[in-house]
Amino acid sequence: MKNPKTLDEYIDLVHQAVYEVDELRAIVEDDEERKTMILPWVDAMDKELRQMFDDMTSGRYQFDPNGPDLPYMAIVKRFGPSIPFKLLLNVINHTHRFGLDIDSK
Repeated sequence: MKNPKTLDEYIDLVHQAVYEVDELRAIVEDDEERKTMILPWVDAMDKELRQMFDDMTSGRYQFDPNGPDLPYMAIVKRFGPSIPFKLLLNVINHTHRFGLDIDSK
């Protein structure tokens, strides 16, 4: 997966992540055993990604050059094998911290 080159591409990636979280929630809601283990961190990740998307679309979002990982990365590091869109979340985090990939072709 390539890093986004434009803000619109970056917004699309965050929107895709929100969609993927919704899909994951739909899958585990019917599985009582997994539901109690997975939904708490899915809800936390969902809240953060939706806030990020709202900030982007309203113009409040700011990149954080060389700043810390996005808070949801603690979830990704802990539950990564259970997150089928882990790579997408890593790309969003990397872009947040290091900016758009405007130098590559």
